[in-house]
This record gives sequence, structure tokens and C-alpha cells, in this order.
Amino acid sequence: NVTLYQSKKGYTAFFSGANALNEAKRFNKDASLIERKEKEEYSYLSFNSQIGSDEVGVGDLFLPLVVVASYVKKENIQALIDLGIKDSKKISDEEIISIAPLLLHFVDYSKLTLQNEKYNELIARGENLNSVKAKMHNKVLSNVIKRHKDVKEIYVDQFVNENKYYEYLKKEEEIIDNIEFKTKGESYYICVAVSSIIARYSLLIEKNKLEEKYKIVFPFGAGKKADLFIEEFLKRYPKDEIKKIAKSNFNNLKDFI
Repeated sequence: NVTLYQSKKGYTAFFSGANALNEAKRFNKDASLIERKEKEEYSYLSFNSQIGSDEVGVGDLFLPLVVVASYVKKENIQALIDLGIKDSKKISDEEIISIAPLLLHFVDYSKLTLQNEKYNELIARGENLNSVKAKMHNKVLSNVIKRHKDVKEIYVDQFVNENKYYEYLKKEEEIIDNIEFKTKGESYYICVAVSSIIARYSLLIEKNKLEEKYKIVFPFGAGKKADLFIEEFLKRYPKDEIKKIAKSNFNNLKDFI
């Protein structure tokens, strides 16, 4: 199988199947393999057409929350396995940047990005992290399902129990039900793994935007590196500025502001 995709830099070919590397080298002597772990190749529980969602940025003090839902056709599942699709936490950022543009040609997806300034407004109005995530998951799932109404399998990477999830949505105009919730869902359903990769790719883009704006490298997480970042940031910018880009319900800022 040969898949061609177009970007601003031109065309790229992705070869899969028997003898793929030798075939690719007929056209480009520098062609190389995308490695994958054999034990993970067929670990997924379903190979039917499916829709699933996942999020990133939850534990990142200075990065936004990104939620993605993806539709995967059963005809494309093997190509995605060949591409090495798995949980984004098990893939390096370099691999994410390499794989994600290819991935987007195999799936239909919806993405929501919640910047921390808006996130803080929601928290101040009485929302909590899980209620925010539930509403974002519901929205991206709704967006994708409207385009693929025949799909029966819908999966969410579980972050709260099912009853509480729907309790958070009780005031929403449209609620997606018939969902199967699964902890570490990206390890069991390829649509969730796809969503995790697209979300991570989007988070890396958002991180780059922040770094271009503030001319400083932003850390992942909320540990010691985040505390050191706060010290450095406050040497360059006023306190009001850091309040815009940090999640207000994290404790890190208390010792600095």
C-alpha cells in the first residue's frame, strides 16, 4: 500500500505492507522504517469503525487543555497500526511531530483548545477540572458523530465515573450517550490512541506559540521545572501576566504571588 499526502513542502509517500522498505528505496534511497513494538500491534479490543476521545494538558500548569475526538474507519485500522499508533505518552515529541501529519489523512476529528485564561474564568464560576473536561469531551464527540451517525462504537478515556460524567452534562442541550468508558482507553481502542496523538500534537503547537510570544521555554507538568519557570518568568514579566497563562487551581503560584 502506498499513501501520498501533500503538505506545504511538497508530497510525501508512506509505504506499508510486505517488502515496503525496499519498494520505498526504489524512489528514495534515504527511506527509513517507522519502528513499532510487535506486542502492541494487535492489542486493541475492536477493529470496527469507531469514535473515541482523549485529552492532554490536564497536569500542565502553563499549557492549555486540549480535547480531541476522532473517527476511525475499520478499513484504515491496519494502516494506522502500521504507522505505529499507540498512546501518545509512549511516543516521543519528535515522533508525534512526524506521525501526526500522516495520521490526519486517515481520520476525521474534532478538537477543542481551552486556553488557561478562559479555563480560570470557568473555575471562578464554580466549574472544576472534571466538569470542564466532560463538557469538552461531549462537544467534540457530538461534532464527529454528526458527520458519522452510523457509527455505533463510541469510547472515552475515562477520567471520572460514568454517573458523575453525565451529572456534569445535565444542563447541556445535547448529550452523547451510549459511550463505553475505559481507563487508559488509548491502550484498548485505536480511536482513543489517535485522539491522544492529535491532542498532543496540538499541545506542542500551542507550546511553540507561547514560546514565540514570551521568548522563553515553557515546561510541561507542574513540578520543580514549573517552579523554576515561575521565578524566571517573573524576572521578565509582571505578576498579572503569569496569572493569565497559569491554571489558577494549581498551588505552584502561591509561594510566588
